[in-house]
Amino acid sequence: MSDHSSLPTASSTIEGTAVTEELLTPEFMGKLEHLSLVVTRAFAGRMHGERRSIRRGTSVEFADYRNYVLGDDLRYVDWNVYARLEKLFLKLYIDEEDLNVHLMIDTSRSMGFGAPGKLLAACRVAAALGYIALAGFDRLSVTGFTDRLGARMRALRGKGNASTLFAWLKDLHAEGVSDFTRVFSDYALLARRPGPVIIISDFFAPGLEEGLRSIVGRKFAPTLLRVLAPEEVEPPYTGDLRLVDSETGDTREITITGGVLARYKQRLKAHREWLEGVAGRFGINYIETATDEPFENLVLRYLKARRIVQ
Repeated sequence: MSDHSSLPTASSTIEGTAVTEELLTPEFMGKLEHLSLVVTRAFAGRMHGERRSIRRGTSVEFADYRNYVLGDDLRYVDWNVYARLEKLFLKLYIDEEDLNVHLMIDTSRSMGFGAPGKLLAACRVAAALGYIALAGFDRLSVTGFTDRLGARMRALRGKGNASTLFAWLKDLHAEGVSDFTRVFSDYALLARRPGPVIIISDFFAPGLEEGLRSIVGRKFAPTLLRVLAPEEVEPPYTGDLRLVDSETGDTREITITGGVLARYKQRLKAHREWLEGVAGRFGINYIETATDEPFENLVLRYLKARRIVQ
């Protein structure tokens, strides 16, 4: 059994609170090292890694032939074929390269809501998925966003950079409003190499479909991972309340009754079904979790069942 006592421990203080929690324990990180991100189609990488590239390189696994053209390296000519056919053919091989993994974390003010908070939960998920990518020698990029792109972590590769990932996540704060149209369009233009992009958000912002068109159009493969607070799933409120929109500051005075709660749950269900419909139209994964659900179950069971990790 591997000794993980020297692994870095990730902890974070989110939204300026005084409570510091571990994002990942060393024991859990040891379990993550046996997982990898599932990729359903090929992407071109930058460096030699552990994924099959769509390009042809110089590994030992034969792929195909193509006709020789002037200027090709004669070392890759199959001279046995030439002896039989008197034609020059180049041998092509499958190249193993790293995968470009993109994590996008919603850091708008609504993500600071809940106990446990949604942003803390989002950072824990990002830490776990990011560590899996780093341990698999994939190239990892992480970006925070609101209604525009925010903090961006420099691309990392190798689990030796796990401490850099955890420290970067520690500095995220929930502030501002969110808008998916502009953010995804900007990211699609900014990120040079497409790959799987896992978007972690509560998805209460406008512009999701328009934004996804930009991402998918640039050959990214998105996954929508929704994080809700338990108070949003089962509101514990009754009586007269003043509700304040955490992002716009708009207020509304209401009386919470059984009928109001029933209508709220219907609206929440309709919104969930709409998100599932959007994911279905784009042919992408949609996952939903609440911050009070056991974290290890989410990563080790649910994400495996949905073929996000294996």
